[in-house]
Amino acid sequence: STLCICIVFLPMFFLSGVARYLFAPLAEAVIFAMIASYVLSRTLVPTLAMYLLRHKSTAPSRNPLVNFQRAFERGFERLRSAYEFLLTRLVFSRRTFLPVFLGGCLLAMLLVPFLGQDFFPSSDSGQFTLHLRAKTGTRIEETARLADQVEASIRETVAPGEMDSVLDNLGLPYSPMNTMHLTNGIVGAGDGDIYVSLTEKHHPTADYVAELRKKLPRQFPGVTFYFLPADITTQSLTFGLPAPSDVQLQGSDMDSANTQAQSMLAELRTVPGLVDVRIQQPLDYPTLEINIERTKAEQGGYTTRDISQSLLNSLSSSFQLTPMFFLNWKNGVNYNLVAQNPQYTMDSIQDIENIPVNSAMAQQQRTTPEIVGDLASMGRGHEAAVVNHYNIRRVMDIYAAVQGRDLGAVSKDVQRIVDRHRKGLPRGTFIDLRGQVETMKSSYTALLGGLVFAIVLVYMLIVVNFQSWLDPFIIITALPAALAGIVLFLFIVHTTLSVPALMGAIMCMGVATANSILVVSFAKIRFEEHRDAVLAAIEAGTTRFRPVCMTALAMIIGMVPMALGLGDGGEQNAPLGRAVIGGLLCATIATLAFVPAVFALLHGGAAKKESAQTVQGEIAHA
Repeated sequence: STLCICIVFLPMFFLSGVARYLFAPLAEAVIFAMIASYVLSRTLVPTLAMYLLRHKSTAPSRNPLVNFQRAFERGFERLRSAYEFLLTRLVFSRRTFLPVFLGGCLLAMLLVPFLGQDFFPSSDSGQFTLHLRAKTGTRIEETARLADQVEASIRETVAPGEMDSVLDNLGLPYSPMNTMHLTNGIVGAGDGDIYVSLTEKHHPTADYVAELRKKLPRQFPGVTFYFLPADITTQSLTFGLPAPSDVQLQGSDMDSANTQAQSMLAELRTVPGLVDVRIQQPLDYPTLEINIERTKAEQGGYTTRDISQSLLNSLSSSFQLTPMFFLNWKNGVNYNLVAQNPQYTMDSIQDIENIPVNSAMAQQQRTTPEIVGDLASMGRGHEAAVVNHYNIRRVMDIYAAVQGRDLGAVSKDVQRIVDRHRKGLPRGTFIDLRGQVETMKSSYTALLGGLVFAIVLVYMLIVVNFQSWLDPFIIITALPAALAGIVLFLFIVHTTLSVPALMGAIMCMGVATANSILVVSFAKIRFEEHRDAVLAAIEAGTTRFRPVCMTALAMIIGMVPMALGLGDGGEQNAPLGRAVIGGLLCATIATLAFVPAVFALLHGGAAKKESAQTVQGEIAHA
């Protein structure tokens, strides 16, 4: 039994992605604890049993603990007698009971599509991060004024006394060397993040987020709002992306990609449960386009290079094109010599048009230089505010979050929209659905494969130990009931299927197999003694009733605090505890009722066949 439980946890070491780093320590702890308990059960426990177990007197006692123990034993014996009566009825009517029980398990498995699928359950960390994006090109002081107004609206929404702290992070650093690694979507001075931390006792954070999603767009039209992963766990699960869903268009023609993205954006906003839908890369950053009139410039003795260099020196500095240095011979240090117009003198288009154009050839022809306004025309345009790449290709991302619906159902609707638009993409443009959906599918595949691998490995181990193919099959017949119990319990408590729930299913397989081994091994011993499969099955269930109940109850009671989701971040592991509890409840019923009936059916037929062969042999010998 110990080896079976240890082997069941081996697939946790072979998981990929975040699931491995979260659950590999759990598998290590369980495996080493089981190995240590096995060693103690073979050494210390028998020694203590020899010294401590004594014959108990049945005389009346004044000790309340002794009286409680005797009352418990009487009640337990009545329960076991009732179980023995029920088991006898089920074993004798096994040809009807077994199909009905299996049919109930299959019906419970039909609830799987109604569970919903999530990568990991969301947890209430008491904080949220709101990202605001004003119109592209907004100055930083206007963004700061807008952030103050949004912050005041947040304070009105959050209940009094529940606001702990608020921190604003606006714009981008103006340093020529940006050393910040940003994954929140800030592309310019018009973007900003508002970090809100709530007090320990607060209303559900998800309720505040849902209310702000409705309130803020009505109060501030034209401003884009979306919420980012706030706590470190959620940020790890999204792998640095600002949203769990990412529809990514790849290609070199961003204009056609933007057309497709705008068309998909309208459809994605109609998907139930999909919120904060937006295009990450804006293409409307305001620019000034200077169109040089080449004929007029050549007549005046100016080249395109003269005009562009004059603009660059005035608006940026001479260091961009003609860097100059001064060597101080006293300390041996080189100093940059930079010529640049003060920024406050360039605050209008007229000031740019009045920039003089310098040219060596033109200076020989005239004493007064021309200005930019005489040689070029200016107009307003736009360009991409940020450029992102994925595997060299330029990309455009449509990010979205999920609210009030499971990620699996939302991703199916999004995938249908993506598949429909994939057919109309121009040549050289590709579209993919990335984010948590991609990771969730790979994790589910690895976990389900690990579950099947664990069952097969445990079966082969039992085959080696029992030297039989039939008895191990009888042992694992309790596992379908365990899977059905997991599905049924998750459906009752309204818990979606997730990576922790699948990990709980793997854990449940080990304990359920160990309990079945207790029953089948004892039934096999009794069957070899009197060759009556029905009697052996009833004796095994009655005798092993206490240890099976003790093992299952110990595991179930230990999982109750986890299933309740108590403590900070307890919601993350609650599906694991609920899956174990549901699986063990049904697996224990199957171990005490279904497995003995299967044993009586299969070994009863084998015994009759063996008896018939013996009779035929005796007749032939006579």
